[in-house]
Amino acid sequence: MDFKKTILAAAVMCGVASNANAGGIITNTNQSVSFLRNPAREAAIGIDGVYSNPAGVMFMNEGFHIDLNWQCGWQTRTVETTSPYLDHTLKAVNGLAEIPTKRYRGHASAPCIPSIQAAYNKDKWSYQFGFAVVGGGGSCEFTKGIGTFENAIGQIATRLAPLGVKGYGVDNFMEGKQFYFGITVGAAYKVTDNLSVYGGLRGMIASANYKAQIKDIAVATSEGLQTLGDFLDSKNAYLANAVAQTQPYYEKYGSQYDALKAAVASGQAPAEYEALVAAIEGYQTAVGAQASLKQLEGYRNGLDLESDQSGFGISPIIGIDYKVGAFNFAAKYEFRTAMSLKNASNLKAATLAATGQFVDGTSVREDVPAFLALGAQYSPIDIVRLNAGYHHYYDRKANKTYFYADEAGKAVRSDSKNDLLKHGSNEYLGGVEVDLTNRLTVSSGFQITRYGNTEAYVSDISYVVDSWSFGFGASYQANPNVKLEAAYFKTTYDHYKTATSDYTRTADVIGVGCEISF
Repeated sequence: MDFKKTILAAAVMCGVASNANAGGIITNTNQSVSFLRNPAREAAIGIDGVYSNPAGVMFMNEGFHIDLNWQCGWQTRTVETTSPYLDHTLKAVNGLAEIPTKRYRGHASAPCIPSIQAAYNKDKWSYQFGFAVVGGGGSCEFTKGIGTFENAIGQIATRLAPLGVKGYGVDNFMEGKQFYFGITVGAAYKVTDNLSVYGGLRGMIASANYKAQIKDIAVATSEGLQTLGDFLDSKNAYLANAVAQTQPYYEKYGSQYDALKAAVASGQAPAEYEALVAAIEGYQTAVGAQASLKQLEGYRNGLDLESDQSGFGISPIIGIDYKVGAFNFAAKYEFRTAMSLKNASNLKAATLAATGQFVDGTSVREDVPAFLALGAQYSPIDIVRLNAGYHHYYDRKANKTYFYADEAGKAVRSDSKNDLLKHGSNEYLGGVEVDLTNRLTVSSGFQITRYGNTEAYVSDISYVVDSWSFGFGASYQANPNVKLEAAYFKTTYDHYKTATSDYTRTADVIGVGCEISF
């Protein structure tokens, strides 16, 4: 097993930047406070429809409409990993049956998630503009590292067990920041009094930063805890001396080893034969140990990786809205955004497959998948609106780069990581909005999210988990031109379990907004 590859795979595939928001694997759908208080906005008529129902914005009053939003999100990521390599006493290595489980927790925050949506309606046209964080939106930090890192160090300690190692120590850290800023422009046209259509474009700017550190690697022996560097130095000196003492015997009698060993086994060989066999075997063992230690030299100073990624993509958006009686129906389709992210990192060359993803000056694919949204709204009485919606993300058709090693250890690039998913992501939404007075409106809603996870796709470096969310809030019409909003949005995640790990999260978002019309 290539332990350096294991560690670097963890370090450079660190897609740990948190999607602190609602939506698909890489898509944020909470681009307004109106969404937070009722996520089922696909067929609602309002200025937040610049994102959720752009064709429906055409049915607002003539004039300018501006929606200013501020959101704050925080999240935890928790992974429990079971492995014999994760215990500081290496119990499995020392013959005990217990296999330990360790918990790793990352904290993510997005203190400022802004968005602006605006429209100017005149006659049969609605000209629209939107700005939002359409993907990512914060940072995620694992101050105690992740299991993949520590597991790799545990494997190193296990490999050194024949040399007296009984445990290990390590300090590791990971942090990721990821922001996808989107600027949308488009126009809706009123075909008839109850039908409108929309066409637009979204430009997307991606900015990400990843850091990974593995330091203070130490091994525990009967003499106590010592740094890996000191251990390697002492063992290399010991083995060099052993080789020097046994090499003359190996060179002179090595070709006769089988015959000497057979003679010793017969019990009739001279006493010096046994010494010669021991010297030859001692030489072979020492040389083998030297080779093993040489492979571990790269860990002497640990690992320090930092990479910035940036890219740009553009995609069309189309939409339709149809009103009939007390019902309103709407649909929106966002085409796939092809994103190529360029690296600026301290990694100048890929010596291993896992490092290929972050080599300085190279680019990787990180597409935003196509997205279909369908919605319906029913108003049984004037003051009540019932909403339902459905989202589908075409994740498997979006390119995502990863590197793996072939049987010869050669780095192979693939842009098809999303092929490991069983299916694209699906979301089911519902909500209700009630006008308590002419000025005060309250609303609430839910969202159920189901991903196409597989064990091959999910890791503690980057994962999503099925969830259900609910939101509630209120809006207040302060005067004919200004409406104020506030909301809270909570997501409860399932547990995704594999043979060795249990993945889950928590997430909360609050927001305030202001709508201005004139």
